Amino acid sequence: MRRFILFGFLPLSLLLFACSEQRPPSLRESQELIVLTREGPTTFAHDDSSPPAGFEHDLVQLFAEELALPARFVVVRNDKQITKKLKAGKAHFGAAWLTTPSDPGLVAGPSYFMSSNVIAQNEDTLPIETPDDLVGKPVQVLAGSRQAGVLRELQKRFPDIQISERKGTTELGLLQRIAVQRGESALVDSAVLDIASNFYPELRYALTLGTDTPIVWVFPAAADPELLQRAGSFIERIRADGTLARLTDRYFGHVERLKQADIVTFVERIRTVLPQYRVHFQAAQATTGIDWRLLAALAYQESHWDPLATSPTGVRGMMMLTEDTADRLRVSNRLDAQQSIRAGSQYFSDLRDNLPASVPEPDRTWMAIAAYNLGMGHLNGARHFAPGLKKDPDSWYEMKTVLPLLARPEYYQRLKSGKARGGEAVITAENVRMYYDILSRHEAPYRPFAESRMGNGTPETARSGPGIRR
Repeated sequence: MRRFILFGFLPLSLLLFACSEQRPPSLRESQELIVLTREGPTTFAHDDSSPPAGFEHDLVQLFAEELALPARFVVVRNDKQITKKLKAGKAHFGAAWLTTPSDPGLVAGPSYFMSSNVIAQNEDTLPIETPDDLVGKPVQVLAGSRQAGVLRELQKRFPDIQISERKGTTELGLLQRIAVQRGESALVDSAVLDIASNFYPELRYALTLGTDTPIVWVFPAAADPELLQRAGSFIERIRADGTLARLTDRYFGHVERLKQADIVTFVERIRTVLPQYRVHFQAAQATTGIDWRLLAALAYQESHWDPLATSPTGVRGMMMLTEDTADRLRVSNRLDAQQSIRAGSQYFSDLRDNLPASVPEPDRTWMAIAAYNLGMGHLNGARHFAPGLKKDPDSWYEMKTVLPLLARPEYYQRLKSGKARGGEAVITAENVRMYYDILSRHEAPYRPFAESRMGNGTPETARSGPGIRR
């Protein structure tokens, strides 16, 4: 269970401590909010096929909107660079999965997550259970990271620990190395390992170093006190109104749903089964504008990519179409993989498009997946009585608690659509989220027109599910 705390601000005298550091612009002087971050699964991600995303990115964007300032993200290589630039007054604060700083030139802002440092190792190596087990063994760590500092402190007590600081890689890249090379281990943040273990099922949680620690925004000691006060009020507000919980669920709520055996099987089928159907999913992307990897994730949840799959209820094929849906979408043979993928993708796209404009992404996508499982009538029924339960019908986070009620008579008897297995629809959507995450790590986005547009410097990219955040 993840825990949240609100950081109690330091005395004003400490906040105003400037040493020789330069003062960043005050809140009233600023025309933009300048934020230091780094790329990573918990912080900031950006590629050619989708807009910037990440837990820290979205959290900062919400804060910037409250301040009525545009946010400008400055991406740096590591935590050391964040410290250096903050002390030089180059940014308002750092948002990069940071912990409370020990440097007197920096000050911690509000906390919004609890995490820890954990040793990750390959499952085929001897288990690491105590610091003594690290003696004489290489421990990988990102150069310039807080984990590198933790290891150096531990090395004072255990001098024979071998620290190998890696440059030019990411947290996921470091863990990929551990997954494929036996005999090595790495010290990483536990939230990062939660995510990476779904991409690389060979990873194992080993020794936790220290206790849970708050994740915070870090400000220069000379930061504008008004900015610090506004940051504290912002985190307090979004915790109270549920915004923080919804954002946390968006990025971390599904990462522990699949069992290791499920992930191993899925990764193996990406290698052995998916290649023969990839072209059909990519053709469906060209038609619907939906990321082919999301469509493939939905198909795997439905049939495990078995074109001959049949359920006791009569749905059949790769995308498990009903006979009525197949007829409406002009499918002559539901067991033909190409026809099934084309029609199932179009059906899913129609469901998503038919949701009210008030439903944002990525909630829109996850609700459409739930509707794919139980039907739009049942989803609309649950949305209808959600306000009476003080739940937001446009929020997937809140609808996850409403949909299971469709199996209870005091609720479904009030609806024309009747009884439904709403809990099963929630599981379906959450599993698809996880499969999509894994596929996005293992498979490249499809950009069919990129090469033809390279000449004018404006490569075209596919619309990969508007605003989907993982």
